Amino acid sequence: MQHDLILFATITMAILTAFVGGFVARKLKLPTLVGYLVAGVVIGPFTPGFVGDTDSISQLAEIGVIFMMFGVGLHFSLKDLWSVRKIALPGATLQTIGATLLGFGLAQIWGWSVSAGLVLGLALSIASTIVLLRGLTDNGLLNTSHGRVAIGWLVLEDIATVIILVMMPALVGHSGNLLEGLVLALLKTGVFIAIMLFIGVRFMPWLITKIARTRSRELFLLVIITMALGTSFIAAELFGVSLALAAFLAGVVLGESRIHHQVAAEIGPFRDVFAVLFFVSVGMLVNPIEVLNNFGQVLVITLLIVVGKSIFTLLLGIVLPGSGMTMLVVAAGLSQIGEFSFIVGQTGVGLGIIAMDQYGLILAASVISIILNPLMFKTIDPAATFIKKYLPWLWRQLEHGKPLPEPMHESMKDHVVIVGYGRVGRHVGRVLDELKLPYLVVENDSESAFALQQAGTNILLGDAANSEILTHAGLKDARALVITLPDETTAELTAAAAHDIAPDLPIIARAITEDGVQMLAEYGALHIIHPELEGGLEIVRHTLLTLGYPMGQIQNYVDAMRTDAYRATYPDYKDHRVFDQLVSAVRGLEIGWFPVSEHSPVIGQTLAEANLRARIGASIIATVRDHAVLPNPKSDTRFLVGDMVGLIGSISELAEAEEILNPTNPHA
Repeated sequence: MQHDLILFATITMAILTAFVGGFVARKLKLPTLVGYLVAGVVIGPFTPGFVGDTDSISQLAEIGVIFMMFGVGLHFSLKDLWSVRKIALPGATLQTIGATLLGFGLAQIWGWSVSAGLVLGLALSIASTIVLLRGLTDNGLLNTSHGRVAIGWLVLEDIATVIILVMMPALVGHSGNLLEGLVLALLKTGVFIAIMLFIGVRFMPWLITKIARTRSRELFLLVIITMALGTSFIAAELFGVSLALAAFLAGVVLGESRIHHQVAAEIGPFRDVFAVLFFVSVGMLVNPIEVLNNFGQVLVITLLIVVGKSIFTLLLGIVLPGSGMTMLVVAAGLSQIGEFSFIVGQTGVGLGIIAMDQYGLILAASVISIILNPLMFKTIDPAATFIKKYLPWLWRQLEHGKPLPEPMHESMKDHVVIVGYGRVGRHVGRVLDELKLPYLVVENDSESAFALQQAGTNILLGDAANSEILTHAGLKDARALVITLPDETTAELTAAAAHDIAPDLPIIARAITEDGVQMLAEYGALHIIHPELEGGLEIVRHTLLTLGYPMGQIQNYVDAMRTDAYRATYPDYKDHRVFDQLVSAVRGLEIGWFPVSEHSPVIGQTLAEANLRARIGASIIATVRDHAVLPNPKSDTRFLVGDMVGLIGSISELAEAEEILNPTNPHA
C-alpha cells in the first residue's frame, strides 16, 4: 500500500468495520459501543487481515476524546447537579474511593506495582457515560428522579476523572520532586481554569453569537470546532493541561450561551464520528491471545466491575438519603466501565505506569461489562422484589430517604402518545388538555422534558427512533400515536418501530416532503399531514380569492394538487379532502357525519322529500354507502339504513340533524 494512503485506508476500514459491528450489536440488543470495540480488534495488529495504522488512528482518537469531553461540558448543568447533590456528591465520592481500593487491592494480590494498582482501581471506578445514558433511555428511566441521580453521580465521577488526568503526570514524578511537580501542575491548571471562567465565559459566547448572526452555517460550524480543538491545543501547549479538561471547560463555557442547543446540534455528528474512531482505536489495542491466556484475570476484573461495584453502590444507600429503587438503578447503571476508563488506562500506558498487557485486561473486562449491562437493568425489579421478601430489614434501611414516587407510564391506558413536543406537538397537547384526554410526551430535548415534567405532564425523555423508549410508552393500550418530529427520517423510523410494537395503533404523522408522505404510509402511518403543502395551498386559495376567481374554480385547483400529493397514500383521497376543504372555506360552520339508524323517520325518503336544508338549515354534502363516497348526492337519492350522511352547518343545526337521522329516543 502506498504510504500516503495509509491514513485514508485506516479511516475507511475503521468506519466500515465500525458500521458492521455497530449494526450487529444493535441487532443483538447490545450497545453499539461493543460493536465499535470489536471492529477495532478486527483491524488491529493482533488479528489476521487488514491492519490499521495505530499511530494515525491514535491521533484521531485524541480528537475523539476532545469532542466527547466537549459534549459532556456542553450538557453539564450545575442546576441539575445541585438538585441531586445530597445523594450524588457523597455517593460518587465514596463509590470512587471504594472501587479504587478494591481494584488496588486486587492488583496488589497479583503483584502489580503500587502506581499500576492505582491506575487499575481508578479505571474500574469510572462508568461509561454513553452506556449509562443508553441504559437509562432504553428502560424509560432517563427523566425519573432515579435517572437524574445516576446522571449527577456520573457527572461527578467524570469531573473526578478530569482531576485525576491532571494529577497523573505529576504523580509519576518525572522531575524527581513529587510535591513540587504536583503543586506546579495544580497551579497551571488553576490559572487556566480562572482564564476560562473569567475571560472565556465572556468572550466565547459573544464570539459564537456574532458568528451565528452572519447566517453562515459553515462559519458557525468552524468556530465551534476551532473553540473545541483550539482551546485544547492552547491549554496543552501553554499550561500543560490535559486535552480532556480543556475541552470539558470549553463545553461548559459555551453551554452558558443562548444558542447552546444549536452548538450541540452542529457538533453532534463530528463528536459521534470521532468518538467511533476513538473506540475503534481502543479495540485495536486488544490482543485476543493475551486475553484468552489471562482469561481468569479478565473474569475476576469483570466480576469486580459488575458484581462488586453493584453491591458496594447498593449498600451505600444505607447512609445516603435516597431510596431502594434509586440505589438499584444507580447500581445497575454504574456496573460497567467505558470511555473514561480507556482514557485513564491510555494515560497510564503513555506514562509507563502500566504495561500494554495490563491495559488489555482492563479493555477486555470493559467490553464484557458493557455487554452485560442491559441485563443488569433487567434485574432491577427482580432484585427489589427479592430484597423486600427475603431481606426486609435491608429494604427498610434503603428506603429511609425515599423520594416522591415516579409516574408509571407503562400502566397508562387509553392515552395519546405524542412524539416530539415542538411547536406542532404543543398545539396537539394544548387541545388534549382542553379535552381532558390523557397523553404521554416522548421528547429528546432534556430541558424541554424536565420543564414539562415540572408542569405535571407525563413525559419520557429519549430518542424514539434510536432507542427502546417506545416500548415503555404503553403503545398497545394507547388510542393514537402522533408523530410531530421535524426530521423526516426520524419520523419514519419512529413510525416503523411503533407499527412493529402495536400494529393496530392509529398513527398520525407529519411529513416534510411529498416523498415522505409515501414513506410514512409504507411504515405504518394511517393519517399523514404535509404542513408545507397545506400551508401553500391555503396561500394559493386566499391569493386567488383576492384576485376574484370563483370559489369553485379555486377548489378544483387545490383539490387537483392535493390529489397528486396524496394519491399514492389514499386512493380515494380526493373525495374525502373536498369535504375538509368545505369546512375550511366557510368559517363558523362545522361538519358532521351521522349514521342513518333503523328508527330514523327519513328512511325510504329522497333528499328532496326529507328537505333537511329547509327544516333545520344544515346541508347534505355527501353520503357513504357500502364504503363508497357519494359527494354532492342527487335530490332523488333515498336514505337507507346504514348510510353515513355528511352535513355542514352550525353546531345546533348538526345536533338537530343527528336527532333526525339517529334519534336517541325513537319511541318518544
